Amino acid sequence: MKVAVFSSKSYDKLFLEQNNQQHNHELKFFRPRLDDQTVALAKGFEVVCAFVNDCLDRSIIETLNQNGIKLIALRCAGYNNVDLEAAGELGIRVVRVPAYSPYSVAEHTIALILTLNRKIHRAYYRVREGNFALNGLLGFDLHDRTVGIVGTGKIGRLTGKILHGFGCKVLAYDLHPNADFAEKYGEYVSLENLLARADIVSLHCPLTPETHHLIDDRAIAIMKSGVMLVNTSRGGLVDTKAVIKGLKSKQIGHLALDVYEREGNMFFEDMSGEIIQDDVFERLLTFPNVIITGHQAFFTENALNNITQTTLSNITAIAQNQPCSNQVTTRS
Repeated sequence: MKVAVFSSKSYDKLFLEQNNQQHNHELKFFRPRLDDQTVALAKGFEVVCAFVNDCLDRSIIETLNQNGIKLIALRCAGYNNVDLEAAGELGIRVVRVPAYSPYSVAEHTIALILTLNRKIHRAYYRVREGNFALNGLLGFDLHDRTVGIVGTGKIGRLTGKILHGFGCKVLAYDLHPNADFAEKYGEYVSLENLLARADIVSLHCPLTPETHHLIDDRAIAIMKSGVMLVNTSRGGLVDTKAVIKGLKSKQIGHLALDVYEREGNMFFEDMSGEIIQDDVFERLLTFPNVIITGHQAFFTENALNNITQTTLSNITAIAQNQPCSNQVTTRS
């Protein structure tokens, strides 16, 4: 099939071309993200291959339909950026990559917790400048701390398992508790109970209308004073303005983000020569107890290989009119 690959970087091209040898799809790579300014590039293709920050709202999907697109192949797990109802009405199928390497995101979550707690990012620059003073670098033992895992899909469960290995007491919240996780690693409690008891809160749930701004003023007020908040899931789970207020009041003592609710025009791009116009994001960067990585948690060789293999296999299955378990609809 003829595939237009949007938001493509050199690493996307490398792994897609390597894994395409057994599929033989015709791949065309476009660096820009898919939006109303770039959607015309998809004309003449059968498939659009999109990533997390590509826009696939009703207007874009209607244009894709007019341009002959029959399939949207997401090379990511989340599909909150896709108007599934519009796609269904127009007969455009949507497939995704439900799992790629949960270890990559779970391990990055732990890296953020350790770095933020032990001030490794600050110590690194101090030592390079010949400053070996320890003032301001005080951390705490993870052992015996209470960690709250919000969302216990594969990534959340792995994160909880790793933290359990550190000797943490693990609390969990999920609409669908996992019996094995509860037996071996964590205790399921209500969200309010988790927020009130956890020293560290780590978010691993999908972004839905119900979870949008799950962490807001009310949630932050429930949390322990000085709590560490970590989000490696979806930016929209966190009300950034509320978090800034929490940081200023010291209700939030540490913040680690790999995602941001308005990341679309920044993340995955080199903005070092630009003046960033997002004042809220810039305010976050002023806090010494905040770490932000640019949607990096998934970024391992294992994950990229699995993502591209599954994406291409999804396209092949649809092209050959075979069942595809990774198709998503409004009933998914």
